[in-house]
Amino acid sequence: MSNYYKNVGNLGEVEVCHYVSNMGYEVLYRNYTIRGGEIDIIACDNEYILFIEVKTRRFDYISSGLQAITQAKKRCIVKTASHFCSNRMVKLQPRFDVAEVIIDCNQNVLEVNYYPNAFDTSDLGIYIPIY
Repeated sequence: MSNYYKNVGNLGEVEVCHYVSNMGYEVLYRNYTIRGGEIDIIACDNEYILFIEVKTRRFDYISSGLQAITQAKKRCIVKTASHFCSNRMVKLQPRFDVAEVIIDCNQNVLEVNYYPNAFDTSDLGIYIPIY
């Protein structure tokens, strides 16, 4: 991956960390990675553990960040979330959110679109332990 895409991705993740912090969530991890999967941001409140996928797009990009979350990407995210929960004895309800960060040509953030509960795990057959 080129430095441009890494920088743009990092820009989006930093923006979303501020965004969810302002919503009252506590950011626990960024770029939580296991073999075969990564979660951009893991955050929580008193009720939910949030697994947040961040998609940073230029304002003139054809598809939205939400449309970019394929079934295969969902499977990787959920597999990684299951690993996270099983290794940390999580007691909160898991939720899978997507954040889309729109930037201009100069990498200035124009807006953040946040989609809580953007997808579920019912059709993936992956168990997420809650203790």
